[in-house]
Amino acid sequence: MADVAAIQSLIARSEAKLRSARLFLFDAFDESWRSGALAGEVDLAQRMTIRLAASHAILEAKSVVDECYDAAGATAVFMSQPFERRFRDIHSVTQHLHGRASHFELVGQFMLGLSPNTSFL
Repeated sequence: MADVAAIQSLIARSEAKLRSARLFLFDAFDESWRSGALAGEVDLAQRMTIRLAASHAILEAKSVVDECYDAAGATAVFMSQPFERRFRDIHSVTQHLHGRASHFELVGQFMLGLSPNTSFL
């Protein structure tokens, strides 16, 4: 498969997606850590940024796994193949509290000046 142009492109795009999401997440944590060290607390805006970055990273990872799973073809469905386990794992993560798509609504509400439910921050 490594000789197929579409796979080569997929690998490069996947790497860019994962690295971008990872950097956003690490930046959100770093900013909050520094602010917390100075102010003694992490404010709501920083918690929202962490939520946004974490949710984004989870969905980008899911997107990469889904694209690779699709590219792998029919063999990807067999339990003996590494794609099958990764497919199940990432889809399990998206069902976890931290992977909910509704977190984007929460952050969007905050960004628009509305009063979001912050009980899961």
